[in-house]
Amino acid sequence: MSQTASIKDVATHAQVAVGTVSNVLNYPDRVSQRTKERVLKSIAELGFVRNDAARQLRAGQSRTIGLIVLDVGNPFFSSVARAAEDAATALGSVVLVGDSGQDASREAHYMDLFQEQRVQGLLLSPVGDVAERIDTLRERGVPTVLVDELADTDRCSSVSVDDQEGGYLAAKHLLDLGRRRLAFVGTPSIRQVASRLKGAQRAVAEVSGASVEVLDSAGQTVLAGRQVGNSLVERAPELRPEAVFCSNDLLALGVMQSLTMLRTVRIPEDIALIGYDDIDFAISAVVPLSSIRQPTEALGRTAIELLAEEQESGGTKHRAVVFTPELVVRQSTAGAPS
Repeated sequence: MSQTASIKDVATHAQVAVGTVSNVLNYPDRVSQRTKERVLKSIAELGFVRNDAARQLRAGQSRTIGLIVLDVGNPFFSSVARAAEDAATALGSVVLVGDSGQDASREAHYMDLFQEQRVQGLLLSPVGDVAERIDTLRERGVPTVLVDELADTDRCSSVSVDDQEGGYLAAKHLLDLGRRRLAFVGTPSIRQVASRLKGAQRAVAEVSGASVEVLDSAGQTVLAGRQVGNSLVERAPELRPEAVFCSNDLLALGVMQSLTMLRTVRIPEDIALIGYDDIDFAISAVVPLSSIRQPTEALGRTAIELLAEEQESGGTKHRAVVFTPELVVRQSTAGAPS
């Protein structure tokens, strides 16, 4: 039989009322064992599948959680999403992921879409200031947790990493190697990147004679990193930085590709290189990449926990959880200091 059978088809097949089938599905204790067995047999024979989505919409409830990330192609966000999905599954919920592509209008579209779907809550890595949108969602009963962004706890909960501390750790590591001419590669218009740069600048300010050059990558991808790397290769050796700190691992891998392609620049002897995020590809790079590790599993799991707290408190209990990043040293910075 077709799997598009309706609840009415089941009732006709079992020779019971539609309400009886509904009771079997939702309140089985209200139905006699004999009738329940007859209805369940009809359900099996017809291949009936209950429409949970419609039922939840009628009830104004959902088991769905919306997650909007800045770039689903970035392994960092993929790892956070996977951890959130695992945590949500354990609670009987599912996670739907939307990719804003760092576009505010696209982000707004997903927020509207998830609201229309009556999700039980929203996890959001925001493009910009979304305070007013969060207030509106809360008024409409959609609790929101910011991910990878510190929130005002008067408004909502958040889970993030201390990016300024991460930037400080990366630059201090390079400075401790004896490198003094540093370069920072990233897109400072992104809040997280700006925080990492600020931390690096703080570390540089503590060392006499040290400097940091900011190279705007106009993107956070491997290709953007290769373009920056190409520009460094074109410089005279004495004009190149002694160390490069990239605001994520994808950029660092792109820079590494350019620097090593012609074998005219050695990593780390000529240029020490460090990334950020510690994605899986970092350890398997042609020169294993030093990086600042973010606890992606903890970020995703904690986001779900905070959302559950928001729901249980009726939106009155907010927390900001901030994790501390960790320096991971590999061969890309592990050579002798200059």
